Parts: sequence; structure tokens; C-alpha cells
Amino acid sequence: MFERALAQTAKQVDAALLHLLEPLGNQPVIEAMRYGVDGGKRLRAFLVMEGARLHGVPEGQAILAAAAVEAMHAYSLIHDDLPCMDDDDLRRGQPTVHVKWDEATAVLAGDALQALAFELLTRPECSPNPDVRLALIGTMARAAGAQGMVLGQALDIAAETAPIPLTLDEITELQAGKTGALIRWSAEAGAVLAQAEPAPLRAYATALGLAFQISDDILDVEGDARKAGKRLGKDAAAGKATFVSLLGLDGAKSRARSLVTEAEAALASYGPRAENLRQAARFVIARDM
Repeated sequence: MFERALAQTAKQVDAALLHLLEPLGNQPVIEAMRYGVDGGKRLRAFLVMEGARLHGVPEGQAILAAAAVEAMHAYSLIHDDLPCMDDDDLRRGQPTVHVKWDEATAVLAGDALQALAFELLTRPECSPNPDVRLALIGTMARAAGAQGMVLGQALDIAAETAPIPLTLDEITELQAGKTGALIRWSAEAGAVLAQAEPAPLRAYATALGLAFQISDDILDVEGDARKAGKRLGKDAAAGKATFVSLLGLDGAKSRARSLVTEAEAALASYGPRAENLRQAARFVIARDM
């Protein structure tokens, strides 16, 4: 059931993004936007859609929030791949945007996708209530900006040249911003759309986001680059502290499993209706890409 729901969400979001970008024309920067937002698991969109379903929010509303978070995520990946950041030339098995076009186009495509994310959340189709739309925009700004994803990336870059490797607490804080903040926004969006209490989904997403990052660190060590569609082993080569380097491979796997148990427990109040979200938590530590 989960895999079918995830695939269906990906199909819906792909169609929505294609529809939203179609009127913009075919200038190189627009083509780079389409390229950058294409593909991926759509896990963040899935969290939006499932959270909305739990609270009785129509799919027609939720899909705009789902598309918005995928646009924001795509922007972050395009910028993370730049030579001044992580300097990657492969993403999802394809050349990164700055390799396929150039650095300037990649920067501008990322900027435009970030702007698109916020623009989608302003639309009445997302919610007829302007207070709800404002709440989504404000929380997205915090999750993506200097209190969340951008801060996490800045801390990650600084860690590459730090004289002393980061501690476990410091890495946990870093990843809570870089990876976790947007995952939390995605999980809470359905409750925000319904003007319901988001605390259970926030607790779920906090554990899920950390499990996701620990799984990424594990894949960086023992994953298959062909399946992952990107270069692996970067952290070890750079001498960076990771959950694996600090906890050991078995310790990291054990911690990820514990976090999945925490995530599932946070959904108790939703009963069996949240089974797809429980399976999503199991998925993040079982994936091979």
C-alpha cells in the first residue's frame, strides 16, 4: 500500500509541476528549472499529502503545498551541487544542473524554484483562508532559511575545514536544519491546512528526519553509487565526522531503527489511518538510494 501511495504521489506532483512550469516558456533557465525539479522519491510531497489525508484536506489543496516543498527541495539540491558548495557533478544519475548548463544558470534556476515555492503557497487554491496560507509561508521561510536548511548547509560547509571534527550533538543539530527542517514542514503541512494540532506529526517528522540522515550516512559508506545516482564516500574522503564515524556502522543502524520506532509511536493518536506514514518511516532506513 505504501509503495503504491508513494508512486501515486510522485505521479501527481510530477504532473502538477509540469503544469505549473509549462506557461513559463522554454528559456534556458526555465528548462533548467524543469530539469532540476524532475525525478526523486517525492518523500516530502508524500508527507504533505498523507498529513492532509489524515485531516480531511482535499487533494486539490494539498497538491499545491506538496509541489511547493518539492520546488524548494529542488532549489536546495541545485545549489548544494554547485562548485562553491558540495561540488557534485551527478544527481539522480544525471549531470547536475551547473554541469548540463553553467553555474549562473544553476544559481538562477534554483532561485526561481525557491520563489515558485512561496508563490504556490499564496494561491487561494492552496487554502481559501489567508491566515492558513500565511502560516504555511512563514513556516516554510523558517524551515528553508537561516533557522533551518540554509543554516544546516552553512554548518556543514564549515565542518569541512573545522580543526576538530563535530561531536554527535553538533552533527544532530546540523542535520536537524539541513535535512530535518523541510521534512518537518512537509509532515506538519496537512495539519496546518486543516488548522489542527501539528504536534504529533512534528514529533514523527523530527525522528523521521534524523533517521533519514543517518541512513544517508550509512549509504555513503556501503551503498551502490549506480543505484544512488550520485557520488558516494565523499564524507570519509573529506575526513568529516558522520553518524557512522561516531557511532560505528552497527551503532548507526541501531540508532536509525530506534528513531523509526519513535516516529511510529508518535502516530498513535491517528490509529490505523497513519499506516502509510509508519511504512514511510521504515522505508527511509531500508532504501538503497
